[in-house]
Order: sequence, then structure tokens, then C-alpha cells
Amino acid sequence: MTTQTSARPLAGRVAVVTGASSGIGEASAEHLAELGARVVVLARRADRLDDLVARIEKNGGSARALALDVTDVAAVRAAADRVVAELGGADLLFNNAGVMLPAPVEELATDQWQRQIDLNVTGLMNVVGAFTPQLVEAAGERGVADLINTSSIAAQNIFPNFAVYSATKAYVTHLSRHLRAELGAKNVRVCAIEPGIVGTELQSHVTDEGALAWLEGSKQAMEWLTPQDVAQTVGFVATLPPRVNMQQITVMPTGQPS
Repeated sequence: MTTQTSARPLAGRVAVVTGASSGIGEASAEHLAELGARVVVLARRADRLDDLVARIEKNGGSARALALDVTDVAAVRAAADRVVAELGGADLLFNNAGVMLPAPVEELATDQWQRQIDLNVTGLMNVVGAFTPQLVEAAGERGVADLINTSSIAAQNIFPNFAVYSATKAYVTHLSRHLRAELGAKNVRVCAIEPGIVGTELQSHVTDEGALAWLEGSKQAMEWLTPQDVAQTVGFVATLPPRVNMQQITVMPTGQPS
């Protein structure tokens, strides 16, 4: 196992990142690789993943890509098996895949409701189920492993037309608290990161006019977070001493009031 250094504190660790083809996942995979982790990037868009792996390797990091949809439980389990076979298992999981599709509930946009539940809840659980045994085993061997879930400030605050998205993120935050209670005694740290508005592809998926107007107004009124801001937070959580677990972190743009 590679010895950790101050410049590469995650040397010797294996990090799995979902939703890695863009935004927070992409930035976090790059940052974790910079910190010394061997990174496995998961997402649907194979071409984007290949570009990310090439960029990480060009910068001296180690990465490999596994193209899949996290809502496909069989594909996720097969990917977990490959991580064990090829890298010995993961000791850091950044569960980041998600989608935001706001709309007034009266529109009965049931397809959008289901898409958010499928990806933000069921997809997340598929990944948790596939990789938690690896995290527990790794924590037993090295004294620490990390499960970091991307939630949202919407888990705590009220945003009209975002009811289903916000509910899925409340699930992520509350789930994370419970998983921490279960896994903390086994040296698996669990953290929910709740960002405010981050400039990512999520906004490009929004079709509701009211939500689009609100997002555009907020962009004019304040400087949004960047994916790199959240990636730095992920790196901070993972590099803390094993005795320290940040249970929940809210990361807000300075100008966002709530």
C-alpha cells in the first residue's frame, strides 16, 4: 500500500464516484485523484468518462471508467465486483448521481417525479447496497472508510415547485444519519453534503418556466458555487483524521440567504 504524504493524503485509497461525467462528480473525481486516490468513475456517458480518465492520468493521477446507469442494479453490482477484482475494493464512495426536475405538483408531471425518485433514491440505494460491504471490509483493515452522499439545501429549506426533488434530498440526508449510526462503530464515516446553488448541468434539465425564472434571477443576484467548491469539501471530509466524522455539511453561496 502506498504511504500517505502531506501532498497526497489519499494515497493508497480507492475512491468510487458516481455521476462523474459532469459537474460535482467530475470535479470531485479530479480532486480525489490529485489527493492520491485511485479513482473509479461511474456514469452513463462513456465518452465523457473516457475524457475524464485521460485528463486525470495526464495530470499524474490514476483512474478508470465504468459506464453504467445507477438505476440498473445488476450493472451496479457488476461494477462493484470489478472494483474488488481489479483494485481490491473501495474505501471511499462518493454517491453523487442525481437529477433535478422541478414543476408545480398540480401539473402531475408523474414521469418527472418517477425519474427523480428512481435516480436520487433508488439509484443511490443500489450503489450503497453494492459498495457498503467493501467499505466495511476496508475500514476493518485500515481503520477508516468513507461514504459521502450528495444531498442539497433543499433537504432543509422550502422551494416552491421543487417538492419532489426536495423530498428525495431529504431522504438522502436522513438516510445518511441513520447509516452513520449503523456504520460508525465499524469505522465507516458517513457524511451528507448539502450544497446550495451550484452551477452544473442540473439547471439545463429544468423545463418549468417558474423554476427557470427563479434560477435566472438568483444567478443575476449572486455568485453561484462551482463544482470545484464542493469537490474541495469532499476532499476535506475524506482527509480528516479517522476519529473525525463530519456528519452533515451545508455549503452555500455567500449571497444565497436560504
